[in-house]
Amino acid sequence: MLSLRHISLLQFKNYPDRSFDFSERVIGICGKNGVGKTNLLDAIHYLCFTKSYFTRLDGNNVQHGASGFRLHGDFILHDRPEKAVCILRETGKKEFSINEEPYDKFSHHIGRYPCVVIAPDDAELITGDSRERRTFLDALLCQLDPEYMQHLIIYKKVLDQRNSLLKSFAETGTKNLALLDVLDEQLIKPGDHIFHQRSSFLVSFLPVVKRLYNDISQRDENVHLYYESELLQSSFSDLLTLNRTKDCFAQRTTSGIHRDDLDIQLGNQPFKNIASQGQRKSLLFALKLAEMEVLKKEKGFAPLLLLDDVFEKLDEDRIGNLLHKVCAENDGQVFITDTNEERLRGHLDKLSVSYQLLIL
Repeated sequence: MLSLRHISLLQFKNYPDRSFDFSERVIGICGKNGVGKTNLLDAIHYLCFTKSYFTRLDGNNVQHGASGFRLHGDFILHDRPEKAVCILRETGKKEFSINEEPYDKFSHHIGRYPCVVIAPDDAELITGDSRERRTFLDALLCQLDPEYMQHLIIYKKVLDQRNSLLKSFAETGTKNLALLDVLDEQLIKPGDHIFHQRSSFLVSFLPVVKRLYNDISQRDENVHLYYESELLQSSFSDLLTLNRTKDCFAQRTTSGIHRDDLDIQLGNQPFKNIASQGQRKSLLFALKLAEMEVLKKEKGFAPLLLLDDVFEKLDEDRIGNLLHKVCAENDGQVFITDTNEERLRGHLDKLSVSYQLLIL
């Protein structure tokens, strides 16, 4: 079992110095827009992933006029208390520790406190470009498998080097093909590993997404999901060789696992083109709930779930179905933000589960 019992925020976003205690498994967080509901969830995310869910730059999370921030969380993991601390110094250096033992690499923390977030901007996972869906898939697999994360880090580093080399060919008018051969060889190993991990994982994952989508919508809407990758038809080595001329002309690597996608169909048409707002949200929830199921199965305990303002443009039935799945059927700790206290309280009361309501 994983749970967060206390968190303190110092100079983090709109919190100069604030602490919260969490006494229940289900925590509702209510308040008007701008009072800090999302910021509180982001602080929890920081303690799980060593970074923000909403911005890449740590400095963007420092309170205006301050020079750094400190986050402290008291967790219970496998019935043992743990203290997680994240500090951003005024120099811009970030530090992260568990029980006062600092990490030398932040990547070693990923997966210790598994966490799933559903936020308004996550709609891009359904309607956005392929990068959004790859990022979702990579974030999940990194929580499950540290080896996958290391291969992903290597792949991205070598890909950047290869793209820089291709760009230099155009700028200098000379081609160092021997160096390109070396980078191709360095790219193939992690690329093949990532492809095989993704393809084997999605065989079992995508049917779960479809089942959960039908559960939330309460009907079979003929949704289908497929894994798209050029490596399904050709080896990565062959693709790099075949597309070398094209890559030199484009000044970037035009084939590889960095172009993978999830193809989502409703009937025989692209889902994002014809699905309603409710259908899009239902599919988003299905992807995230499937993520929860996988993490629980692999870790042996449920991840933390952070639901940020997810009820807008969702009918009452879908809200009820979603909350039943995450609060009643799920035994993990859940944090839910909403601007409407009466709505949230009413839905939680119907579930007959103990909950805590924070009013900001």
